[in-house]
Amino acid sequence: MSHERNLRYLNNNHIVYRRYPITDKPTQENELYMFYEDGTYECYELFRSAAKITTYRSLKWHLLVLWYLNPQLDQDDFLRLAQVIAHKPNGFISFNIGENLLSKIVYEVSMMELDEPPKNKLRKVIFKPFNRMSKEEKLRVVGELIGRSKRIHTDDIYECMIDLNDLGKKITISRIAGLLDCSSRTIHRNMCSELKREKELLNKQL
Repeated sequence: MSHERNLRYLNNNHIVYRRYPITDKPTQENELYMFYEDGTYECYELFRSAAKITTYRSLKWHLLVLWYLNPQLDQDDFLRLAQVIAHKPNGFISFNIGENLLSKIVYEVSMMELDEPPKNKLRKVIFKPFNRMSKEEKLRVVGELIGRSKRIHTDDIYECMIDLNDLGKKITISRIAGLLDCSSRTIHRNMCSELKREKELLNKQL
């Protein structure tokens, strides 16, 4: 199954879809990555993994982040951008969406107040661009850094799920536990129903 995305429109039109933390300071930083022991909500990295958008809710969140990161867009520009994201052959989403429903989502997003950043997942390890690390090496670093803290957050589990999916590996509780150096019971205890659904959706994409 191809996971390639057509990012040409975004890049040609200077659409911002990645932004690293602005005010949060890393606990540890080197030439390869930044580590936030308590995590940061300030990192937005859309489309960094092979996982596609699989729900209307996720599509709406992605569009909200794009609207937030690109204040220069007017509503017509934003609608065109949304149409590119929602066009299934472009590789961003896994389902077809009708024009009327997409227009409704775009309108709802464009009416939202953006004084506060969109709700985001907690990130603890952020890799710097062009670091030449393999996916396996990155996954090992994430496991070592997060496992060392012994404070497993639901977003840590999600991070490992995305990375396993990127490697083309089936997501299992035992694999997540091994990466985070904790027990399977700990993973089960922190796996909310939303994570369980996401796990099944990601595994279906393989």
